[in-house]
Amino acid sequence: MKKRKIIGREQEMADLQRCMESDRSEFVIVYGRRRVGKTYLVDNFFNYEYDFSYVGGHRLSKPKQLRNFAKAMKKYAQLPRQPKFSNWDDAFDALEEYIERLPEAKRKVIFIDEMPWIDTPQSEFVEALENFWNGWAARRSDIVFVASGSSTSWMMDKLVENQGGLHGRITCNIYVRPFTLHEVEQYLESRGAKWDRYQMLQTYMVIGGIPFYYSLLNVKESLVQNIDRLFFRKNGELKTEFDELYSALFAHTENYTRVVKLLNSKREGMTREEIEFASGIDKSVLSTVLRNLERSDFVLRYSQFGNKTKGAIYRLVDFYTLFYYRFIEGFNAQDEEWWSHNFQSAAVESWQGFSFELVCFMHLTQVKRKLGISGISTEASSWRYVPPKKNKDGEKEEKGAQIDLLIDRGDRIINLCEMKFSVKQYRIADSYEKVLRDRMGIFQEKTKTTKALAYTFVTTFGVADGVHRSIVNNEVVMEDLFA
Repeated sequence: MKKRKIIGREQEMADLQRCMESDRSEFVIVYGRRRVGKTYLVDNFFNYEYDFSYVGGHRLSKPKQLRNFAKAMKKYAQLPRQPKFSNWDDAFDALEEYIERLPEAKRKVIFIDEMPWIDTPQSEFVEALENFWNGWAARRSDIVFVASGSSTSWMMDKLVENQGGLHGRITCNIYVRPFTLHEVEQYLESRGAKWDRYQMLQTYMVIGGIPFYYSLLNVKESLVQNIDRLFFRKNGELKTEFDELYSALFAHTENYTRVVKLLNSKREGMTREEIEFASGIDKSVLSTVLRNLERSDFVLRYSQFGNKTKGAIYRLVDFYTLFYYRFIEGFNAQDEEWWSHNFQSAAVESWQGFSFELVCFMHLTQVKRKLGISGISTEASSWRYVPPKKNKDGEKEEKGAQIDLLIDRGDRIINLCEMKFSVKQYRIADSYEKVLRDRMGIFQEKTKTTKALAYTFVTTFGVADGVHRSIVNNEVVMEDLFA
């Protein structure tokens, strides 16, 4: 099979190269969200040249998994007949015997993809894997064993944080993250797209940095046409993706979708206590759900200003999920060009503003670089003040305030970030300047901070000149997010 170009992933490829040049056997794990490009990375780095490769089957029984493993063994070992395995110990024993017949001078690359799907109930797969690695592979110096899987929770619990025979055995841990805007631009240009950065940004706001979703785009069409085809046409590829996405990643899917749907309804995010109260999910179960959603890049957890340990905010940050809930779930209209007819509506405009905020959250590195503070210690957080309904004298309630993103800097400056999506330069109105000044005053009063405060605007095309522009201390524009 022809090797294809790998976009980005420089560090991941450097790690794989180090393992190939190592003088010991290497146990490599490659994990990350479904559709993020794990298999693509491994296949194209090794140019599909494996000494053995096997892909676990989703929802297949143990006998069927073993039969497929035996089929792969027949192919790679060039056996006259397909062997039969009654358990995973037998399967790994056969793999050892085959590898031992290969030339001693070369590294032997073994790739097992979608490993979490192999570990069916009572399969004893992990125990057999432990015996294979500890009793055979780790004692050699020529094995590069690569395990991959989309279930980040399984990969972490059963391999990275294994408290049994695999404890501390992982020699290379590769977590594949979604593309940045810069990598999206590289990918689209490699596909011959003639889109400008504004259209690329809008694409990111719909599908995030998930490479597989970008592979579905027809770059000869506009983004509007692509959204209609992928989301609103009957059997559109991304219209039906949602159920498969969560069921492939998580057991007890209903708890995960309940939490993400709840977070979707609260754009400002929720504390753990708020999620527990609203969802009704048991504390211990909720801990697992939130941890796994965070591990899989579906949820972002960040502290509230002035409190690093309590009151952390959980926010849904998976762009596809947010778009699905906003426009696809429960959509009954028969209009297969709905997006073409509504992309300039108030509902879409509101969604764009929120989605652009998340793009900025996911590109804090680029924001800090533009501000010239990459070398300064910083902590990103949010802040909100919810006043009591009445003060102690029974008078009317105070004003509340919320700041979605603060960058607290080691040089005693706090950037109060305002993210604004606009089709042109953003113009600050008189009323909005008053809101900003009131918000800053409430923040100073309630936090008692003595640090300097600087309003930082992150916009698509900058802030327009005008009498109210003086409140802006720093600017970051769309172009900076592509750095």
